[in-house]
Amino acid sequence: MIELFYETDFEISEDQQWINWIVESMKNEGKTIEELNYIFCDDDYLLEINKQYLDHDYYTDVIGFDNSVEDELMGDIFISVERIKDNAEQNGVSFENELARIMIHGILHFAGYLDKDPEDKELMTSKEDQYLATFSLLKA
Repeated sequence: MIELFYETDFEISEDQQWINWIVESMKNEGKTIEELNYIFCDDDYLLEINKQYLDHDYYTDVIGFDNSVEDELMGDIFISVERIKDNAEQNGVSFENELARIMIHGILHFAGYLDKDPEDKELMTSKEDQYLATFSLLKA
């Protein structure tokens, strides 16, 4: 079960297609989604979470709190809509493309993928690209 929460004015349209895409992507990884919450917020909201729980004093696009047990994925993924907009502009991609990349990035962490060292980051990026290619809502 995936739920979407909004701590900002932003709201995903056609949200069931996004949810179905996440579920199918994780099925492809041999995982099921038990309980997953995406919380969309602004920079300041996510900065406070970063400070309070991770002792980091900087803006970020996504923070996940993973409660998964083996192949059953559970947890909360917080996403800054402001960071998504800025990243999309910097990377020359649509807002929807960047949003999808960050949404799949967060759940791929829960599925066991890492991105701290170069080899792990390369694998994570290839997995993101693989699933982005399957997402029908993406706009160029």
